[in-house]
Amino acid sequence: MILTIFLNIAIFQGVVLGTIILKSPIFRNNANKYLAYAIFSLSASLLNQVFDDMEVYHNFPFLQFVDSMDPGLLFPALIYIYIVYQANHPIKNSKKKFFLFGPYLLSLILNIIDELLINLQETALLFQFAMNLMQMVSVFIVLVYVFGVFIFSYRIIKHAKIGQEKRWLIQLWYLSSVLFVSWILIILSAIPFDYDFTSVMKGVIILATFLIHWTAYTGIFKFRLANDRKEIKTLLNKLKPNHTTNHSITEITTHKASNEQKVETFTKENTYFQKLEDLCIHKHIYKDSTLDRDKVAVMLGISNGYVSQLVNTVTGGNFSTYINRYRVQAVKDIILNAEFDNYSLLAIGLECGFSSKSTFHTAFKKITGMTPNAYRKKHQ
Repeated sequence: MILTIFLNIAIFQGVVLGTIILKSPIFRNNANKYLAYAIFSLSASLLNQVFDDMEVYHNFPFLQFVDSMDPGLLFPALIYIYIVYQANHPIKNSKKKFFLFGPYLLSLILNIIDELLINLQETALLFQFAMNLMQMVSVFIVLVYVFGVFIFSYRIIKHAKIGQEKRWLIQLWYLSSVLFVSWILIILSAIPFDYDFTSVMKGVIILATFLIHWTAYTGIFKFRLANDRKEIKTLLNKLKPNHTTNHSITEITTHKASNEQKVETFTKENTYFQKLEDLCIHKHIYKDSTLDRDKVAVMLGISNGYVSQLVNTVTGGNFSTYINRYRVQAVKDIILNAEFDNYSLLAIGLECGFSSKSTFHTAFKKITGMTPNAYRKKHQ
């Protein structure tokens, strides 16, 4: 009962994730659609397991053909094609890659013949021999097919040029391989010992499915962010003469220095403060997500304590707020440019120097009084 509940959760999760990948403009591309199809095939195979548990095929014999069409074997082929597209391998332009669906079609035919033989004559020795032969051929096809696909998939991954992309593909490949290898080993070990392996298999499948769903989502999400940031950076470089943020801290800050008595040199005319302004306005040092007082102190040739006192006195805020105001202003400039409408706000925030989604949203709302999404909608 518990395993069936988890199976239903995995099926629902897979359908939702696959739909998001196919429909969302954030993830939609040629590579990801095959990943979505792979997740759908895995979900459909799990649904087949649920139907078995509920004895649907026993109560409704005319649905036996659905059991024979279990699309689980499509998963390795779809993962392979996804890897081909993601790694940008030349084979993606060849129709030969679709021959990988051949073993599934052959297995489907053998399963249908097997069902027909059962219905025609269950006791005849000739038919029994034919059925056993069909099962042996099916097992052989599955073994060669699954191991072959994953071996070639790994070789394709080596073609990936980006290190992060290669690590992600290897992780997905590893989890998918473990799922199918475990499935095959459980079946093969059960045959000579004649024990019921259903619970063990379901446990392995559910665990692997959840891991694949999680890996698929986090992987494509990170890829989307990385690609967005790369494209944003390229576009900003092209627009640089017209896009450079020329706002100084005295223009974008909403805090004024207090009227309390200050050291005379701690003003906006201070040489070091002017250098800091120059570094932010023209060098865009705020885009470094690891930027802190120590790094700025080294750039200016002063102590980090002097940096804090200078920024606090001139702007009325701390160093973090000072840098974040430049980051927020850079985000606002990008949002107001229609050429960046198709890029995610998180990718824009990360490219402008924020280290995470939470720090980006918190700083943006603190400085502008609204969320990045609300700001974009207001100015669209």
